[in-house]
Amino acid sequence: MIIFGTRGYAFQLAILTFVCGACGNPAAHTLRKYVTKFTLFFIPLFPVSTKFRTQCTFCGTEHQVPKEQAEAMLAQPAAPQQHQPYQG
Repeated sequence: MIIFGTRGYAFQLAILTFVCGACGNPAAHTLRKYVTKFTLFFIPLFPVSTKFRTQCTFCGTEHQVPKEQAEAMLAQPAAPQQHQPYQG
């Protein structure tokens, strides 16, 4: 008897800030990579599919993005934070 199937894995790649296309709010978005692997006797052997998704932390909407766009998001440097002096 041969036991085979698939198993899914999720990897969080980054947390990015941009305007959500669904709710229109500037919010943090998690960029995740979902990989489905073929398994033989419960041992993952090779990836069958790979998908990239962003999820808005404000409204929870998920959008699938192409691999090239996900790689471009990861390549962008984080925007420098400018601190304003306290004027009280």
